[in-house]
Amino acid sequence: MPLWAYLVALVLVPLLGVVALTTAIVRSAMSEATTAERAEAAVQAVAQLDAARSGVEHEVVPVLSATVLLDPALSAMTGLSPEMVQAQLAQAEQAIAQAQQVTDRALASVPAASVGAWAAVRATARLVDVRAGAHYRMSSLQDTYREYLDVSAQLMAAQQEAATEASAQEVTIGTYRATRDVELVAELTQAASRVVPLFLGSQLRLSGIGASELDWRGAWVAYTDAQRQLDDLSQPALAGAWDGVRASAAVTAVDDVLAAQVEQGTAEPLPIEQVAALVNGSTARDATFTELLDTAVAGARASAAADRDAADGRRTATLLAGLGLLLTATVGAVVLGRSVSRSLGVLAGQADQVSRGELVEVEGGGPREVRTVSTALGAAVASLRRIQDQAQAVARGDLADTVLAEPLPGPLGAVVHASVRQIVSSVRQRDELQSALAHQAAHDPLTELPNRAQALQLTAAALSRGQRSGAMTGLLFVDLDGFKSVNDTHGHAAGDDVLREVAGRLSAAVRAGDVVCRLGGDEFVVLVEAVEDERTLVELAERLIAATSEPIRLSRHTVRVGASVGVAVSRDGDTDADVLFVEADTAAYRAKRHGRGRAEVFDEVLRGQLAERAALEAAIRVGLADGEMELHYQPVVDVASDRVIGYEALVRWQRPGHGLVPPDLFVPAAEESQLICELDRWVLHEATRQLAEWRSAAGVAQDEPEPTVAVNISGRHLTDRRVVQDVADALVASGLPAQLLVLEVTETVLVADPSAMDHLATLRALGVAVAIDDFGTGYTSIGQLGHMPVDTLKIDRSFIGSGDAGHGDLVALMIRAAHTFGLTVVAEGVEEPEQLARLRADGCDQAQGWLFHRALPAAEAGALLQQGVRAPS
Repeated sequence: MPLWAYLVALVLVPLLGVVALTTAIVRSAMSEATTAERAEAAVQAVAQLDAARSGVEHEVVPVLSATVLLDPALSAMTGLSPEMVQAQLAQAEQAIAQAQQVTDRALASVPAASVGAWAAVRATARLVDVRAGAHYRMSSLQDTYREYLDVSAQLMAAQQEAATEASAQEVTIGTYRATRDVELVAELTQAASRVVPLFLGSQLRLSGIGASELDWRGAWVAYTDAQRQLDDLSQPALAGAWDGVRASAAVTAVDDVLAAQVEQGTAEPLPIEQVAALVNGSTARDATFTELLDTAVAGARASAAADRDAADGRRTATLLAGLGLLLTATVGAVVLGRSVSRSLGVLAGQADQVSRGELVEVEGGGPREVRTVSTALGAAVASLRRIQDQAQAVARGDLADTVLAEPLPGPLGAVVHASVRQIVSSVRQRDELQSALAHQAAHDPLTELPNRAQALQLTAAALSRGQRSGAMTGLLFVDLDGFKSVNDTHGHAAGDDVLREVAGRLSAAVRAGDVVCRLGGDEFVVLVEAVEDERTLVELAERLIAATSEPIRLSRHTVRVGASVGVAVSRDGDTDADVLFVEADTAAYRAKRHGRGRAEVFDEVLRGQLAERAALEAAIRVGLADGEMELHYQPVVDVASDRVIGYEALVRWQRPGHGLVPPDLFVPAAEESQLICELDRWVLHEATRQLAEWRSAAGVAQDEPEPTVAVNISGRHLTDRRVVQDVADALVASGLPAQLLVLEVTETVLVADPSAMDHLATLRALGVAVAIDDFGTGYTSIGQLGHMPVDTLKIDRSFIGSGDAGHGDLVALMIRAAHTFGLTVVAEGVEEPEQLARLRADGCDQAQGWLFHRALPAAEAGALLQQGVRAPS
C-alpha cells in the first residue's frame, strides 16, 4: 500500500470523530439556547401575570367601597353624612373605572403563546361576569368580594406555575438563582397585595359580611414570611434594592398599621378616613413591590439572555473550529506526505556516510518518526565523538574537563566513564559536605530559614549597602501571639508544625528580595531593603499579621496564632545591626503591650524609653555595687495559731535623690537582661544571711518550728544553668540550713521552659523548699500540681480579696487539691478578718497580708521574730 493511502486513513478517522463531536456540541448549544429562551419567557410571564393579578386585587377595593356606600344600611354604619357618602361614592366610581382600565391593559399584554396566556383569557372572561354582578348589584357584597379574590387566586396560581417553570429549566447556576429571586419577589407581591383587601374584608365581617379575621391574619403571616425569605436573595443589587424598599415610607406606613392591628388582638372598625389612607398607602406600597419585581425580572431576563448568547457563541465557535480543523487536516496531509518523502531521502544519505566512518552532522527533519530516527543516528555519532574527546582528555590528564562527566555508550565507554566518575564523585562529595555544613551553620533546621547569626550578618550587609546608596533599610520583628498556648495544649510537635506553617506564610507574604529569618522560639524577623517610606513597612507588617492570623490546620486540630510586629528603620544605613534588632524588638514589645495583633514603629518615644531603660539598668548596677539595695520582710503567719512562722523577702531600692523605690519600678527593667540574675543573687545572699543572723541572736527553741525565709526567683534566673550553684553558694556563705529557704517561682515559668523543672528538682534535692507564687493567674491546671517539683502553693491575692462567691469556692477547691497532693497552702493579700475566718474554715495552712503586717525593714522584722509574739488578727 502506498504511503499516501496510510496518510489518508490516518487523517480521515480523526476527522470523522471531529465531525461527530462538533455536531454533538452544536446540538447541545442549540438546546441550551432554547432552554434559556424558555426561562426568559417564563420570567417575563411572571411579571405580566403579576401586573394582571395586582390589578384585580386593586380593583376589588373601590368596588367594595362603592357597594358599601350604595347600601343604605351599610353606609349608615360608616357614620358619613349623605353629602359625604355621595362624594365618596363618586371617588369610588372613578377609582373603579381607573382600576378596570389598568387590569384590562395588564391582561391584554399577556402574549397569546406565553405560559400564562390561558389564565389571562379565563380571568378576562370571569371578570366580565364579576363586574356585571357588582355593577348591577346582582351579587351580594360577600360574593363580589370572594369572586374577585378567586380571579386573583387563578392568576396567582398561573404566576406560580410560570415561576416554577422558569426555575425548572436546565440553565446556569446564575440564571437559576436569578429566576429563584423572581419567584421569591413574586411571592412577596402576591402576599402583599392580598393583605389589605382581606383586612378590609375582615372589617366588613364586623358587620356580618366580608372575610373572616382569620383570613387576613393568615395573609399577614404569609406576607411577613415572604419578607423574611427575601433575606436569601442571591443578587447583591437586588438585595440592596430590597433593603431600600423594606425601609421606605410607602412600605412602613401600611405595615405599621397592620402590625398594630395584629398586636391589638381583636380588630376594631377603623374610621373611614384611616381606611381611605390605608387603601391609598396600599396602592403606593404595592407599586413599590411591583418595581422590585420588575428589577428581579430584568435581572433574570438579562441572565437568561446572556446564557442564550453564550450558547449561540459556542455553537458558532464550534462550527468554525470544525471547519478550520477539516481544512487544516487536509492541507496537513498533503504537506506531511511531501515532507516524509524528502526527509527520508536525506536521512538515507547521512546513514550511508556514517557507515563509511565519517562523523557527519545529522540533520533531522520531517515527521516525528523520521526525526526520531535522525535523532538516534545523531546520538550515535555524538557518542562516538564523546568517546574520542574523553580518550583525548584522559590522555592529556585533564580530569577537570566537563566532557569526562558525560556518559559513554558501549562496554569500553562504560569502563572509562566509571573510572572518571569515581574521581569526580569523591571531589563532589567533599564540596557538598562543605556546602551542607555552611548551610546548617547559617539556617534554622526546623524552618530552613536563616538563623539569628545569619540574620545579623544579612542585616549588617544590607545596612552597609544602604549607607553607600543612601537607601532606607527596614527590619520587622515578628513575635507570635498565642504560640505558647498551642505548645501547652497540643504538644511541641504541633508547635513545630505551626512554626513551619508560619515560616511558609511569612515567606509568601513578603516582597521579592525581602529576607525572612527565624531568631528562635516564636520570633522571626523580615529584612527589607530599599524602602521608600515607613508606610510601606507598616503595610507589609499588616500583611504579615493577616497571613499569620489565618487558621492553621494540624493533623487533628485547627489552631490560631497571631503576631505582634515591631518596625525599625535605618534611614541611611548609619545604624549597627544589633541596635536595629533591639529597636525592632522594643517596638514589638510595645505592640504586645497595646493589645497584640498589631504593628508598632520604633519612634523617638521608644528611643527615649530605651535610653531611660539603659540608664535605669546602669543605675541598678551601681546600686547593687554601692549597697543601695535593701530587703523588707513580710511575715508569714500560721492560720491556726496566728504565730509568725516565716518571712517573704521583698527587695527595695534606696536610690539617692529618689528615696525608697518599690520593686515594680525597677525589677521589670532588670528582668529584660541578665541583670535580674545579679539582683537575685544579691537577694539570696542577703536574705539567707539575715535569717541566719536572727537565728543566732534569738536562739533555736526545741518545741517551736524554725522560721523560714522566702525568696522570689525570676524566670530568667531559674532557666540559667548557674541557678543551682547560686543557691548553694548563698546557703554555704550564710550557714543557713537548706530547709529554711523557700524559693518562690511563678507558674508561668514552670511551663515555659523544661529546664526550669530540672533545676527545681535539683534544688529540692539540696533540701530547699519550692513554692508556686500567684497560683491561679497562669496556665497551670490543678491536675498538674502532682507532677511538679514544688512543696507549697501560694494563692494569688486576687482570689483572696474577691467578694465573688465563685472565687471563694475556687479557693476552697485549691486548698483541698493542694492538700491532696501533700502541698502546704499560703494565702496572699489577707486584709480583712472575714477573709481569715473563711481561710480557717477552708483549712488553709498559712497566710500573709496587711491584716497581720506590712513588709517590715530588717530591724523591725528581726525584733518581731525575737519577741516570738502572735500576729495581730
